[in-house]
Parts: sequence; structure tokens; C-alpha cells
Amino acid sequence: MIVNWTNSRANRLSALPPYVFARLDELKAQARAQGIDLIDLGMGNPDGLAPKPVIEAAREAFAHAPFHGYPPFEGTASFREAITAWYQRRYGVDLNPDNEALPLLGSKEGLTHLALAYINPGDVVLVPSPSYPPHFRGPLIAGATLYPIILSAKQDWLIDITQIPDEIAHKAKILYFNYPSNPTTATAPREFFEEIVAFARHYEIMLVHDLCYAELAFDDYQPTSLLEIPGAKEIGVEFHTLSKTYNMAGWRVGFVVGNSDIIQGLRTLKTNLDYGIFSVLQKAAETALQLPDEYVKQVQDRYRQRRDFLIKEFTELGWDIQPSKATMYLWLPCPVGLNSTDFALDVLRKTGVVLTPGNAFGEGGEGYVRVSLIADVDRLGEALQRIRDAGIRYNH
Repeated sequence: MIVNWTNSRANRLSALPPYVFARLDELKAQARAQGIDLIDLGMGNPDGLAPKPVIEAAREAFAHAPFHGYPPFEGTASFREAITAWYQRRYGVDLNPDNEALPLLGSKEGLTHLALAYINPGDVVLVPSPSYPPHFRGPLIAGATLYPIILSAKQDWLIDITQIPDEIAHKAKILYFNYPSNPTTATAPREFFEEIVAFARHYEIMLVHDLCYAELAFDDYQPTSLLEIPGAKEIGVEFHTLSKTYNMAGWRVGFVVGNSDIIQGLRTLKTNLDYGIFSVLQKAAETALQLPDEYVKQVQDRYRQRRDFLIKEFTELGWDIQPSKATMYLWLPCPVGLNSTDFALDVLRKTGVVLTPGNAFGEGGEGYVRVSLIADVDRLGEALQRIRDAGIRYNH
């Protein structure tokens, strides 16, 4: 007897929309099989090695037996202390390393597990659209009822809390958000964070802020941490990752900081699901957070150079793009008459250049594509030349 296990899957999986990045991987594999030289500007996967001091710290830790055992569930004390010291240095925020910081197997894991730790089926969760997929997929897995907050270019891709009906706000349990934003590259002023904190405190909503692009900022812009805002720690947590700034995407190291009770709930769930981050990687992550500011400046300069180059090239093809103040992306409108998927597929088929359709980030992303700044200028130049040769332009 052959059992069709597809029909036996849990209902929580059927609630998930198709994962566009997985579909893109299939299309990329097909293109490579046909001998096409792909230039992949789709995923936010940093190019290059992690910093040498980070690699050396890992290599040295590998040689010591204690690092090969099970790590503490709450992470090593030294890594948690490095996290809280980094927050004090960057934002002037005081955190207790014993209960206000928790290492994670990357921020994606933590964001999704937080949903499992706090959301019951039917709970209302506020999620901007577009947004980073785990911000809505994690709640969907947990059985949440999503209330999408549709963002727009007219409002600079910022959440407008006045558009949230009072009856929805009263029911809402959690608000996920992310500034600097993936995918829109939008940044939010401190006043915005103050309004969000006041709103959440009034309605007793948990705030979950994703600050994974904290250090990929340009032109003297300094992103705001949610935890800088008075009262934020009473109702919120903030996630961070070492993937972007330190080229450690495959290492799977992130952390969450903020309200100790919220963090304890996540820790309780995680003790039943995993054993935490390999201690060798935690030692390497400590080293990353202690690197001098000069390293961060070099990373910022590299991405700023790529940003400026691509903006110049796309402007010559008809796009009007304001320089982003942060992140490793550009957020481009599709030519008139093409939706996100059609435009991304058209570019892929004609040029071998991979872009991410905006609808991968929710309904609010329809009509846009995201371009990742994850190749050097020469390679980006080749990508744009292919697009130019294919006659692809932006028509208003």
C-alpha cells in the first residue's frame, strides 16, 4: 500500500503561502542546468568571508574540548555579556545579560519560535505588508489571525497606526515590525518609535522589533533601537543577527534582547526544541561584536558604493530611486503592466539576473522587486549591462 503523506500534513502547513524563495531556487537550478551564468541578486546572502579575527576565534575554540559539549540553553555567559556590552556601546541601553539577552540560531528561528511561544490559534497579530516573511509566516504557523498593515510609498513605507481600527487594536496581541526595513529599505525616525511604544502600551500589545540591519547604515544615518525608547522594555523585545554585518549568514547566530518575561517564554520553548548554538560559534560571535568601528565602517562603505553604482545604472534605465539610508537592498517599482512575479521571471529568463518579486513579502509588496547588493561593482555592472542589452527599462 502506498500512503499519500501529502494529504496527512498538519493544517498549519496548509495555512502557509508558497515560499517564493524556494520557488526561485528551483528556477535558478533549472537555469544553471541550462548553462546560464546566473547573477543572483535575490536573497540577502552577503558575499565574502567572515572577518579574519572571527574565523581565528572559531579555529582556536575548536581546539578545546569544552567547546564541543552541549552549550547552556541560555547561551554562554561570555556571549550574553558581549551582546549587552554591544548594546550599551551602540545605543546607551543597559541590559542584564542574565535574563534580558538570549542567543538564537539566527534571528529567523527566534522570530518564528517567539510566535509559537506566545500565539494561540485565533490570536490577532499585526504585521506590516510588505515585511520579512518570518514576521507573518511564524504567526501563521502558530495559528494566528493576521491583520496586515498595508504600507505604501506615499507614506515612506512607515506604519500608520491611525489606520488600525480601535477594535482590532484592542484584540491584537503582538505587532511585528522592522526598521531599517527589509524589503523596502525604509528607515524610521525616533518619533515613530515613540508613537509605536505609546500605542502598544495603551493597547497592551507586545512589540517585536527586528533590527538586523542596525549597522548597514549610510550617510551618517544611525538607526534607532526600540529599546532606546522609555517604556519599550516593558512591552517589547528586539531581534538582531550577525549574518549581515559580519558575513556570517551560514553560521546561524543571532540574539534577542529586551523584556525578561518575554525572553523567558521563548527560552522555555527553545529548551524543548534545541540545544542552542554550538559554543565555538558563540565564541566567534563574541569576537565579531567586539570588532573595532573601523571594520563596520569598511562594510558600510562597501555597500554604499554598490548602492550608489546601482542607483546610477537604474536611473539611466528610467527608474527614479532615492538613495536608501540603510540595509543591503534597493526596492524598485515594476514597469507598468507587469506584476512582481512576471517582472522578476522576465528578467531571469532574458538575462540570468535574479531579483526577488515584492509579493514574496506580502500583498503590500506587489508591484515591486527587491535587488540585493551582494556582488562587487564589476559583477553588478555585468548584471545591469545584461538588463540594458535585453531592452528592459522602467516605463512610468
